[in-house]
Amino acid sequence: MKKFFNVLVIVLTATAASVGTVYYMNSKGGIKSITDTSEATAAAPATPASYNVVGTTTDFSYAAERSVEAVVHVKTTYQTRQQTMSDPFFEFFFGRPGQQQMMPEAQASGSGVIISDDGYIVTNNHVIDKARQIQVVLNDKREFAATLVGTDPNTDIALLKIDATGLNTIPFGNSDELKIGEWVLAVGNPFNLTSTVTAGIVSAKARNINILNAEMKIESFIQTDAAVNPGNSGGALVNTRGELVGINTAIASQTGSYSGYSFAVPTSIVQKVVSDLRQYGIVQRAVLGIQMQEITEELKREKGLTTLQGAYVARVVEESAAYKAGIREGDVITQIDNKVIKTGTDLQETIGRHRPGDSVTITYIRNGAMKTTTANLTNRQGGTGLIEKTDNNTSLAADFEPLTEKEQRQLGINFGIKIKNLKNGKLKSAGLQNGYIILKANNRTIRSAEDLQEVTQNALNSNQRDKVLFLTACTPQGKVRYYAIDLSEE
Repeated sequence: MKKFFNVLVIVLTATAASVGTVYYMNSKGGIKSITDTSEATAAAPATPASYNVVGTTTDFSYAAERSVEAVVHVKTTYQTRQQTMSDPFFEFFFGRPGQQQMMPEAQASGSGVIISDDGYIVTNNHVIDKARQIQVVLNDKREFAATLVGTDPNTDIALLKIDATGLNTIPFGNSDELKIGEWVLAVGNPFNLTSTVTAGIVSAKARNINILNAEMKIESFIQTDAAVNPGNSGGALVNTRGELVGINTAIASQTGSYSGYSFAVPTSIVQKVVSDLRQYGIVQRAVLGIQMQEITEELKREKGLTTLQGAYVARVVEESAAYKAGIREGDVITQIDNKVIKTGTDLQETIGRHRPGDSVTITYIRNGAMKTTTANLTNRQGGTGLIEKTDNNTSLAADFEPLTEKEQRQLGINFGIKIKNLKNGKLKSAGLQNGYIILKANNRTIRSAEDLQEVTQNALNSNQRDKVLFLTACTPQGKVRYYAIDLSEE
């Protein structure tokens, strides 16, 4: 078994639509590709106490009927670009961005789950990431344009909204109550085969497979052996009562297709993320302020620990919620409120259900003695208030406008955006002024405010410690200047 997992490749496959686009990411020696399945169900007849068993055959028809009508097909359209000049050193220092050729639009698809009868749909972030257009096709073949309400790369969850009412929905179940060996169904659109239902059992819970690249990622997947394939991403994992217990996200495969295991974000995480996105537009993420280390037999001997279960505190951030609560390096956290903490993943998931300002009771072991304390969780800035949503242009604190034909002729360029209404913020602090023209950002030619927003978002979402925006700009008189904007600074 150990040898098997050493060669296991985690594949995240973003589903291919008409042109079969599949997205791949390299990580830890393997190819990761994203895969969907979707949830769905209508408000339903009375739920049976348990599934029906005839001999040794389990009847999944009740759960399947409740689910398929609330599973949707998510189709996305992307605009790709091809750089025709390949000398980034020359471009950066001499301010002559290479021309970019617009390529034909690419399409991709995945799955989604209707969670309210007025049109809210949950899917994976990777299904709609960077999409210019999002279309949703219901099981009855009706098609709607979808609006993106919000995304959370840290959990790979996104929330969409369509203009429709009276839709079939699927109710949320309690993923905490899932048991290893329990039957579950995966519902989605693999390979564009709509409303496909497969069955399997829960193989493991709280599985961390290191597939997300977000800075504050939360991975606590439900592992199953229900067959999912490219196109299942964003679909439903349901129990035999027809309740949503997870959003299918990834498969373990060496080929990009199903070969044994699939992974779903549990509803214990999904419900919190969706609620925040609906209320605030962003996720209100609580922070405890520690770095953890998994407890192994070796660590237990080295540190003289009394248990192999719990989250070992490797570091405590000064003035964090944990620090103020008295947690120190070397402590082993064993319980948060009423939830037993067996691993660091358990701790991540539990804290991830809370918002800044919430208080939690922490049980921990120090020098063999059991202790209890209360921590007031904070936001990333160390405060207890909720974070307001701001778009990337607001974070740069400026409005932009296109160049006039006269300005293009005078400067000899046919690209760039002009700064207007510059406010106190990152651009002004870096020395840019009203009337300056942004030509390039991170070696990409800027032709619109949307281009700058996309580059800025990519820099913010990167897993690099330093999130920097390199700008090439020129003054109204045509003098080229260069700037480095640190996006990580608050």
